Amino acid sequence: MRESYHKQLENLHTELIRMGALCEDAIANAVKTLVNREDNLREKVWELEREIDLKEREIESFSVHLLLREQPVAGELRQITAAQRMITDMERIGDQAADIAELTRFINDSELIRGIPIDEMAKASAKMLTDSVDAFVAADLEKAYAVMAYDDVVDEFFTRVKTELISLISKDNQAGETYLDMLMIAKYLERIGDHAQNIAEWVEYYITGKRR
Repeated sequence: MRESYHKQLENLHTELIRMGALCEDAIANAVKTLVNREDNLREKVWELEREIDLKEREIESFSVHLLLREQPVAGELRQITAAQRMITDMERIGDQAADIAELTRFINDSELIRGIPIDEMAKASAKMLTDSVDAFVAADLEKAYAVMAYDDVVDEFFTRVKTELISLISKDNQAGETYLDMLMIAKYLERIGDHAQNIAEWVEYYITGKRR
C-alpha cells in the first residue's frame, strides 16, 4: 500500500516539474516577444497561461485525492500541503507572463529598449523558479536557501532597470509611455522572483516544518 502511495508522490513531483516548465516557457516567450519582436509568440504565451491554469487544477485535485485516500503522516502531509501552495505561486507566475505579453503590444520601438537588461532579469527570475521546484523534488534544503538568497540578484536587476528607465524618461519624455510599460514589465519579473522565493520557502516548510 505504501509503495503505491510513494509512487503517487513521485507522480506529484513529475506534475510539478511539468507545471514549472510551462511557467519557464511562458516567461521566455513573453520576453522574446519584447526583445526580439517575435509577435507570433504572444498568442503562445496566452496559450501557455491557460495550460498552467489547467495544470494547477489537475494538481490540486490530485493532492486532495492523496490527502483523503492515503492519510499521509506528518512529513508527507507537509509535502502535499507545500505542493498545493507552490502551484498557487506558479499559477500567478503564468498570469504575470501573460501580462508581460499583453504589454508588449504597446512597445513597438526596439531601439528604445536597447541596453536595458530585461532579458537578463527574466533569465534570473526563471532560474529561481527552476531551482525552487528542483529543491522540492530533491528535498534539498540548501538549494531552497540558495533560491531565497538569489532573490537579491533579481531585486538588483529591478533597481538597475528602474534607474535606467527614469534616466531615459528625463532625456526623452516623448517616449515616456513606452518606458513606463517597460518599468511595469520589470515589476512583473520582480514579482515572478518573489513567487519563486515563496516556493522555496514552502520547500523549507516541507523539509523542516518551519516557514520564515
